[in-house]
Amino acid sequence: QPFHSICERNSVDVKIVKSYLLFKPEAEECYPFDESAAVFKVQGKMFALLSRYQGRPFVNLKRNPDHAIELRGIFEEVFPAYHMNKRHWNSIFLDGELPMGELERLIDHSYALVVKGLKKSIREGLEVRYGKPLIYQGDIKKH
Repeated sequence: QPFHSICERNSVDVKIVKSYLLFKPEAEECYPFDESAAVFKVQGKMFALLSRYQGRPFVNLKRNPDHAIELRGIFEEVFPAYHMNKRHWNSIFLDGELPMGELERLIDHSYALVVKGLKKSIREGLEVRYGKPLIYQGDIKKH
């Protein structure tokens, strides 16, 4: 089933999450696997995946390994990422009790981690075009 139909049938939270992901500077949405898994990339590198697992909407986000494990112990909606490197990625169910502010912080951190891993010239180009505060918004360890 196409992702847009999932959004229409699901709570407004999925639409808000999708909008927030696309708000990140130079974020792009694509469907490299199938029509039900939306992948969000910056400069060709994935920072999020939005899909469903057993009918429940979830988002995969990148984390540093220590914090990824810590989050799993704090929030019941957070678990090792489905079909991803479980050391670096968490899946977060979107139909639970995780506050939107926390989810935004997790998205910001995933995006910032991916940007930090880009080639220096590409990373610096993003920083010049959008400013470090927007690129690294919500990042635990600042650039």
